[in-house]
Amino acid sequence: MIESLITNKTRLKLLLKFFLNKETTSYLRNLENEFGESSNAIRLELNRLEKADLLVSNFNGNRKYFRANDNHPLYGEINSILQKTVGLDTVIEKILKNVGDLNEAYLIGDLAIGKESGIIDLLLVGDDIDTRFVVALVTKAEKLVNKKIRYLILSENEKADYLQKQNALHIWSRE
Repeated sequence: MIESLITNKTRLKLLLKFFLNKETTSYLRNLENEFGESSNAIRLELNRLEKADLLVSNFNGNRKYFRANDNHPLYGEINSILQKTVGLDTVIEKILKNVGDLNEAYLIGDLAIGKESGIIDLLLVGDDIDTRFVVALVTKAEKLVNKKIRYLILSENEKADYLQKQNALHIWSRE
């Protein structure tokens, strides 16, 4: 659905990459390898987004790194639209808020690094999570977002080791 609003595929990939996780930074050649697109197409879109002040950049050596400008007045709205597009808002509402002993949740896999995916990969952290209840909630949420949802449940002790090896986007904590 968002593809009809943002028709440029490269622009959409860049927005997903940078606006789902404001901590994400990347440079041109890395994006070229990741997206499998020409550096010229990516450079044009990076320049447009930077000129619109949606992205900010800084140099590290001879590499120009880009990241989302989270001070931009539209940052929150763009982030919200993208979360709804990938189904994160529904996942948070239908699954994460209803799992009793859940302490934290992370988005892992392709979406955590801003790649489009038909699968939502979650890391659920807690010491006594009822897996049957999670299965039931995931089944309901999958129907709502029309995406496959995979999850991994780890204890608090296992979390640190796993997160050192995996790209992860923190999406929820017990308040």
